[in-house]
Order: sequence, then C-alpha cells, then structure tokens
Amino acid sequence: MAEGYSIDAKVYATEDLKRLSMHDMLHYFEEQGAMKVSDLHIKVGAPVTYRVNGDLQKIKGMTVTTEMAKQLIYPLLTEEKLYKLENEYSVDGSYRLGRMQFRINIFKENDGICAAIRALSLDIPPIEQIGFVNNIWEDIIDRKAGLVLVTGITGAGKSTTIASMIERINHERACRVITLEDPIEYIFEQRHSIISQREIGRDVKSFVDGLRAMLREDPDVIFVGEMRDPETIAMTLMAAETGHLVFSTLHTRDTTGTITRILDYFPEGRQAEVRNQLSLGLRCIISQKLIPRKSGRGRVIAMEILNNNYACANNIRTGKIEQIYSQLQTKTKNEPGEKMITMESHLARLVKAGEIDLLEAQKWANNIKTFADCMRRAEQDSR
Repeated sequence: MAEGYSIDAKVYATEDLKRLSMHDMLHYFEEQGAMKVSDLHIKVGAPVTYRVNGDLQKIKGMTVTTEMAKQLIYPLLTEEKLYKLENEYSVDGSYRLGRMQFRINIFKENDGICAAIRALSLDIPPIEQIGFVNNIWEDIIDRKAGLVLVTGITGAGKSTTIASMIERINHERACRVITLEDPIEYIFEQRHSIISQREIGRDVKSFVDGLRAMLREDPDVIFVGEMRDPETIAMTLMAAETGHLVFSTLHTRDTTGTITRILDYFPEGRQAEVRNQLSLGLRCIISQKLIPRKSGRGRVIAMEILNNNYACANNIRTGKIEQIYSQLQTKTKNEPGEKMITMESHLARLVKAGEIDLLEAQKWANNIKTFADCMRRAEQDSR
C-alpha cells in the first residue's frame, strides 16, 4: 500500500458516532454478499455510498473531505499505482481482503479524487447457480473452438458468468487456459486444467500484445477481458477461427446490438470481411441483466441468448442483422441449433415465477411492447 496510509485507520465518522476504516467498509461486502452489495463509491463532497440491489444508498455520516478521501483510498494503492494516478489522472487495480476480491478504479474529477470499488467473491459460483434459462452452457463448455460473448452494462455479472464456465472446464477437462484481464477479478485454482492469468499493465502491456503472444503459448481456452478496439476484436476473431474456445465481453444491451457494435468498430471497407469472420467464428452471445428480486433479497439474472445456427450465421454474413431477432423468438426448443430466448421472454418467465415484480421487469425490458406480448402469452400458457 502507499507509504504512510493504513487500511485500518478509523477516519470516517457516521451519524451514530462510530468511526469506520476502509477495512470496515470492505468487510461490509463480505457480511452482505457481493450479489446484494456490489459497489462502493467514495467522492469528495458526498457521503460514502454503496450500491445495494442495484440502487445507490448513502451512509448516514460525514461528507468526505479531500484528506479523508486520501486516507480511505490510498491504502488500496501501491506506490507504483499512486504514481500513475498522479501522472495519468486515473488508475485501475485490484485488492484482496479475506474471501473477497475488489476491482478498483481511482480517478480525479472536479472536487478531488474518487474511488469506484466493485466487489467480487473469490468463490466462483457453480454454473447451475448463475441462472441460465436453458442448458446452453453445457454446449459451450464442450466446444473446442469459437467465440462466446457475454454482454451487458457495467455490473451485470458478465465476469461471473464467464468465470463459472471456465471453472467448470477447469473441473472437467485438461485444457491450457490463458486469460487477459484488466484487472484480474476471479482467481482460478489449478485443477484438471493449467490456467495462466495475465493482468494488463502488470504482466503484459495491452490486450493486443497479450493476444499476439498467446497464439504462441499453446492455449485451448482464451479469455479476453474486454474487446475495446478494432485490433483487439480482429485478433479475438482470428483466435476463435483458428481452433480456440474464446470468451470475451462487450458493454451492449442485447444480442443483435452486440453484432452491430462489433461491425461499427471497423470502416465500411472492412465490414464485409468482419461479417464473414463473425459468421464463421461466433458460437453464442449471452446478453444479461441483474434484476432486483421481488423479495428484496439480492438480484436474479435475466438473459437473452443467441445461438449462432446456420440461419443466424447467414444473416450476419449478408448483413441482415435485423432478421436475427426472429430466430431468438422462434428457436427456443432445448435442442442443438436452438436454445435461444429474447430478454423480454425471460423477463416474462421471471414475473410469472414470482421472482421479479412486473413493474421492475418493464423497466429492464429492451422493448416494452414485445414484453407485453410475452406476458400475454405467458398468461395464456398458464391457463
């Protein structure tokens, strides 16, 4: 940690006259669970704030001052990270405390320094507990090659879903697994597979550099933390085409929008080439959201799943992306080449099962009219 600062320093006064350290604040995640309390925000000029079940909740306590922010945040940084913050104005990192791993972003803004801290349990949940609407995960982990994308907004549980699939592979197959992460989130133990986790900025300069090197390191399974730029996307697609099972993430809200986003990274002259690559290499897109439970106890996952069958691949290749949604609506049987579902249909199922509230589901639906149609069909099917 940065010299002169301690994670155990009691610096934040609450309304009931208690004083909290950064250690106390991070321990709260372990008490409540990362599925319920996901984030901690520290900002000069505002009280310390948690994100609980998706909503921001301020602690009843002091407004954070500049000095207080430093005393809370700097213990999480090494001297090297602190130097980077001072010179580049933001820094990513990770911190481990007990059974929790924390992903940290520290940045400067108008009022001073801020911290956004995301909690990740070191215990990777079994794949059966993730909340898949069907068993397509079994098909995914059995594959030897192809691209699997997990998409959603920040905090949608993308890394957890991928970690659960990789952990199941780790338990069942002898594979060489290499990850590129920024920063490393879940820590994998060596079981049947051999797993190397590389952190951007610590073990390798960039995703692109890591991918170039990786193709000479005999991987079977690759995890690229995020496809952020055209070169990373192109190399990820190439890895999927050349006999590797590749997992990655994008910040998109639905499956068809994911395909469009990938294509938009490239100039018009290259889009036909990328469409062809994507049609051949893509295996599955899982677009997910974490929805507050009706009971108020944590959140439940809602998924939209695209399984790249022949019809979807042909639509991608020919640029008819708008026609893919009909495949998601109709190819829903639990058999190879189908196992698809729309977000609206899964939300309707969760409402009918009593997992989430109707009004909450309406907030998260991509298309409110389509969701209403799904609810009507769910009502008819239950009669």
